[in-house]
Amino acid sequence: MGFRPFLLIFLALCPAFLAQIVEDTAFLIDGTVKIAETDDNYVCATLDWWPKEKCNYDECPWGSASLINLDLSHPFLANSIQAFNHLRLRLGGSLQNRILYGVGNLESPCHPFTKQGDGLFGFSRGCLLMDRWDELNSFFNKTGALVTFGLNALHGRHRAGKRAWEGNWDSSNARDFISYTISKGYQIHSWEFGNELSGKGIGAKVDAEQYGKDVIHLNNLIDQLYKHFQPRPLLLAPGGFYDKKWYETFLEESGPGTVGALTHHIYNLGPGSDLNLVNKILSPRHLNKIADTFSNLTQTIEINGPWTSAWVGESGGAFNNGGHNVSNTFVNSFWYLDQLGMAAKYHTKVYCRQTFIGGNYGLLDTHTFIPNPDYYSALLWHRLMGKGVLSVSSNASSYLRSYAHCTRDRAGVTLLLINLSNQTHYGVNIESSARTTSHVNEKSNHKRSFIHHIKKTVSWIGSKSSDVALSREEYHLTPLDGNLQSKTMLLNGKPLLLTEIGDIPSLSPVLVNLKSPISVAPLSIKFIVFPNLSSPSCR
Repeated sequence: MGFRPFLLIFLALCPAFLAQIVEDTAFLIDGTVKIAETDDNYVCATLDWWPKEKCNYDECPWGSASLINLDLSHPFLANSIQAFNHLRLRLGGSLQNRILYGVGNLESPCHPFTKQGDGLFGFSRGCLLMDRWDELNSFFNKTGALVTFGLNALHGRHRAGKRAWEGNWDSSNARDFISYTISKGYQIHSWEFGNELSGKGIGAKVDAEQYGKDVIHLNNLIDQLYKHFQPRPLLLAPGGFYDKKWYETFLEESGPGTVGALTHHIYNLGPGSDLNLVNKILSPRHLNKIADTFSNLTQTIEINGPWTSAWVGESGGAFNNGGHNVSNTFVNSFWYLDQLGMAAKYHTKVYCRQTFIGGNYGLLDTHTFIPNPDYYSALLWHRLMGKGVLSVSSNASSYLRSYAHCTRDRAGVTLLLINLSNQTHYGVNIESSARTTSHVNEKSNHKRSFIHHIKKTVSWIGSKSSDVALSREEYHLTPLDGNLQSKTMLLNGKPLLLTEIGDIPSLSPVLVNLKSPISVAPLSIKFIVFPNLSSPSCR
């Protein structure tokens, strides 16, 4: 080949080389102490009440995904829940405050939801028939799901303004429903009181003092009804957006030992119609904003309600059904996994994703029941990330997100790395220290200082780190054909597809020699399991 053709090829490839930035980073995992701890079943997903007529932005993406009409016999549905081995499911949503239960002496007929212009969220009251409740519980029992049920907290109240509702909660229908549930032997892990009635409310709101009185009443009711039935379910509330003053007043009014978990909702990406959703997901600055909410809620609990804990009861990223061709594609996993990691660091016990199926943000496709990319992200988290949350300090750019947990159900530590950069390929050096002497908030331009202060006391179970037989597990997630808005996720280069009989595919890692360099490609995600990494706090 002559010099001229060679030069032309070099010049053609030069932009690609220049566009690819390689940056070395150092991470220090402090395994001496857990900074937080989640519930065993941290990953949770919701099933909602929305009928097919629920539409936003000229799109109606719910189909038959409502609790009322979801096809419980579909094999993909059962298989996808069973893969989690006791997936937590939260049953509720906006219309739960409009639902009646078809049992006992109802004051009005038991009809399904219909469109109603002057109704809350544009719908009439709806009804859950006990035959359907029986079918749902048979399904939950079959799949091993842990159930949280959201109760109607507006029943008996009257509208006193544009959003304000006043009056005492009428518990009669809820009492009959809970009594029926107990009589059938159905196991409910937790009852949640209301949906998005806190603070300014979404569609409706209730005063915090009144809400506190009502939740005391519900707690007493649960005590009475479950006197001879074990285990007694937890009581969750308020299932709304965090408002500091409202939450403080609610905890003070309800008092110690009443609320088992304080639930709040997050939709930090804005409306599903936002054309800037992808950019928000890939922006470290935007992702960091929600940390204030987690931090403030943690302080509220420490000061006003140390007897309770925080749950994210509902979080779909983008509200009003999620973003079309965003929430159900690979790119959404950058937001979702970052949220799971961040929430856990702030002492969140459970994180419920809106939805398991339904809308654009479902873990399963609403019509085909085929898992979307976020389903596999959730399943990998559930299988790899244990309860113990560990501190990770780094000199890396904010575009490389990192979270570390004790590995689930076995020895070792699992590190999650999320690369939001579209051009930086990160080389990663991992150290584990018995004593952390580095600065947690070290900036990237202080790389030498950071590495200099790391105590290199790496401890490996059963052998020295120089033993070439030791390996780590890597789970590298990328989109099909490099398309961030693909609905197909690749695990270590292979598409994650259901088997011919509809089973969830094996999520097998690549085993890599422990001494091999660690790298994270641009716009990709990697779980790394260090089975031989000894962490005193994980024992």
